[in-house]
Amino acid sequence: MVMREAGRVLACMVALLSSAVMAAGKCERLVATGSPDAPPYSWQDPLDPKHLVGANVDLLRQVLGELGVKVEVLSAGRRDQALEEVRSGRMDLLLDTPMQVQQLTALDYIHPPLQLNEYLVWTRHDATLEFDGPADLAKYQGSLSERARLTPAFTAFAKAQLKLDPAQNLTQAFQKLVLGQVDYVLAGRYSGMAMTQSLGMSNNLIARGLPVDRPGLYLAVSHNSACNDAWLRGQLAKKLTELPVSGASEAVLQRNVERWKAQMQVQADAPKH
Repeated sequence: MVMREAGRVLACMVALLSSAVMAAGKCERLVATGSPDAPPYSWQDPLDPKHLVGANVDLLRQVLGELGVKVEVLSAGRRDQALEEVRSGRMDLLLDTPMQVQQLTALDYIHPPLQLNEYLVWTRHDATLEFDGPADLAKYQGSLSERARLTPAFTAFAKAQLKLDPAQNLTQAFQKLVLGQVDYVLAGRYSGMAMTQSLGMSNNLIARGLPVDRPGLYLAVSHNSACNDAWLRGQLAKKLTELPVSGASEAVLQRNVERWKAQMQVQADAPKH
């Protein structure tokens, strides 16, 4: 009887210790970063340049909030600087990175992706461009921002088959299109929407047809992060799987397109010194 009671006490102590260890191992706070120039997904907050704002920031806060994990989303500078901050473990997580095989030794990519960035063919409203699929673009002159992040397969196709004039950024690419210097621009559905609205080009440009490419934007946790454990990765994967069903991503994207547009308007209206 005494032995049975002692065994029961020991079992309770082991269970309590296991719970304590799990609780101690649970991450309570993360530091994340991402692209400072990829609206509406993420960009530098003009009112607080140390931090990032955008759709991916909002969705990450929502997901981690449901897990009881606090997050601070800092600007680390350019994309390559953001990647290095996370690779080194100085920051825990990237919130908008494409899958890169060479980074698998430093990062754990969480599946499914946080967003699928649909690249569309943008033309002038009055364009006579015939387009039923990517191969049809071969006879036209296009443009693509140097900051675009396409899948390796489409990048190889574009390099072999398409005539693409590189632009420093999406603004420059769309300006070439409006001026008639190119026939089309390859740009993301929502980044293109945000840019055309902020530049006042919505009446001049239109997105046509189905996406030509759909690269994923992933959450990636550093191997050197103290928070990188099976619990966090599993919970993030579960929440990301639930997101498309809830319809939250679409609403958050639309809200941040409007947010970007409003910020661009404020900057345009600001007095020039």
